[in-house]
Amino acid sequence: MRVLFVTLSEKSHLFCMTPLAWALTTAGHEVRVASSPRLTATITGTGLTAVPVGEDHDIYKDMTAYRESQDFASTNWSRCEPGQVDWAELRERYELSVPYAFAVYNDSMVEDLAAFAESWKPDLVVRDPLAYAGAIAARISGAAHARLMWCEDVWGRTRNTYLELMAAAPEGERVDPLADWLTEQSKPFGFGCDEEMLHGQATITSLPGSVRMSTASTELSMRHIPYNGPAVVWDWLRDAPKRPRVCLSLGASNTEDYGGDYVSVPDILESLSGEDLEVVAALLPAQREALGAVPENARVVDSVALHTLLPSCSAVIHHGGYGSYATALVCGVPQLIVSTSVSDHVLRAQTLERSGAGLYLHHRDVTADQVLASIRRMTTEPGFADAAERLRAESESMPSPHDLVPVLERMAASR
Repeated sequence: MRVLFVTLSEKSHLFCMTPLAWALTTAGHEVRVASSPRLTATITGTGLTAVPVGEDHDIYKDMTAYRESQDFASTNWSRCEPGQVDWAELRERYELSVPYAFAVYNDSMVEDLAAFAESWKPDLVVRDPLAYAGAIAARISGAAHARLMWCEDVWGRTRNTYLELMAAAPEGERVDPLADWLTEQSKPFGFGCDEEMLHGQATITSLPGSVRMSTASTELSMRHIPYNGPAVVWDWLRDAPKRPRVCLSLGASNTEDYGGDYVSVPDILESLSGEDLEVVAALLPAQREALGAVPENARVVDSVALHTLLPSCSAVIHHGGYGSYATALVCGVPQLIVSTSVSDHVLRAQTLERSGAGLYLHHRDVTADQVLASIRRMTTEPGFADAAERLRAESESMPSPHDLVPVLERMAASR
């Protein structure tokens, strides 16, 4: 069959798709990956076939200019259940997110992607949950349609809550920015927006059941397989550490998209400098340039894939990104998440904390003393390692991308 993956122009979202795309490829299916042109080299770097569609957008200029937007109520999708959010807040969230985020990412892709779908005629579309252009392509081609999550399904759950609150709102206040926008984008192709278009026929999630919310469509579990591009097991990783090893990784997205990290790497390294630990700071070149003197118990490295480093670690400090979170999960490593409120970060962090496998600090409230106290707890109290191991075992029991292939084959055939 022909399988079309559609992702926003975010490499971390693409990397969550890559293992399944290769599983389908090695099973003999034709696979294409569509996104904005800026992601083309990253797609081809995975060995997959890219389909550049539309023109590049400039959303990253706005991200850098409005760094504080990561903590706006309108970007915090963790508040998604009835009782957590009221109609006025949720309506404002959609009124801001649709034109300033969803449309910016998707509008320029729609026309080219629709033309490709009409000509190539995929049997299955697997899309980023925010790549709504992929939903239009699936409807045009008559393909089966699944969302592949890089997060909790806060988008689907928020939609369900929105419809419930809208039904109870005064008639004059009932607006639906998401459906109106997608209907306008779909109108040239002769259809409008419905809930199946928003949610697909299935949702593929790599979160273990004990730390995930239910999704908005048929749920397909798939074990997270870490992928971050080229990876090397460096010589210093081949010997077991002589004292507890703690990884510090703040990811790439804040530095590359928002103009910098939201916590201080030097402050974190200094807070741990007096401990009997080996601290490995996996940093980007821009993050390294901001460092002054490096404490004696710290090693600063780049070009290290987390799945090669974390199995040797007793704890990891990270920014809440899904790649870091999920890799630590499958490696069985306790996590200290120091995050903004954007997307589903708060929800995942708090759920992990309740599981016993980690701790959560919001970046605005974090202090060096809190980081030190948290790492001391996670490296000395056995409950954290035990809970992280339970999540690792739960992840290991989930179907692999290879196992999911026949499920998707049947799903496509049924359409």
